[in-house]
Amino acid sequence: MSQIAINTSQNVNINFITASIGERMVAYIIDLLIKVAYLVATFYLFFSVFNLGYILDGLDSWSQNAIYIVLTLPVALYPLVLESLMEGQTPGKKVMKIRVVKIDGYQASFGDYLIRWVFRLIDTTFAGIVGLISMIVSTNNQRLGDIASGTAVISLKNNINISHTILENINHDYIPTFSQVIGLSDNDMRIIKDNYLKALRIDDRQVITKLSDKIKSILKLEVDPTKMTERQFIAIIIKDYNYYTGKDN
Repeated sequence: MSQIAINTSQNVNINFITASIGERMVAYIIDLLIKVAYLVATFYLFFSVFNLGYILDGLDSWSQNAIYIVLTLPVALYPLVLESLMEGQTPGKKVMKIRVVKIDGYQASFGDYLIRWVFRLIDTTFAGIVGLISMIVSTNNQRLGDIASGTAVISLKNNINISHTILENINHDYIPTFSQVIGLSDNDMRIIKDNYLKALRIDDRQVITKLSDKIKSILKLEVDPTKMTERQFIAIIIKDYNYYTGKDN
């Protein structure tokens, strides 16, 4: 699996594992089965239960086509609507634990999902061969829609989850140490916290060191290592951010 370095708005580089072609194909198949199930249920309901066919016989061809378009529209809009509502996921992507993200570190917007959806028409050309070739030759397994929208699909299976909360319990008498943390954004802090917690779970000292050094560099901080360890430093940064932004629970 390849990795993608997502650069946050404060130039904090965090590495994520890109979703494999196999994972994306399985997610696509799951979503396809859901869409097929919808079509079968819808047409059975309207034609067998509500006898829509009898009604259509009395309409002109334009009206008939309009009704068919309305019935099948949810299938066409399925990826666009669900990725927008589920923050870069569809039921298939959720099952496979993969997600669409912006490679610049920001949360993907509706416009980004719209671009991906429009380019799907090209990516699915020749039974999806165009999109498959694009994912094979691109560095980050990106189809044309990903490249055009500046997005990539990452794997969440290693607990590198960008949707974890940035909230941190803070005592009422807590005294902050680094006021410079207000220069970070919510998304920066979310990514910092997620990777910090992951590094703690697997005792990855190298990641903690790199993360600590990067934060110090961005915020222009000098910390005496004899008075504060790297782990303590990052933990304080997280708490200070919550203190100054009022995000306490």
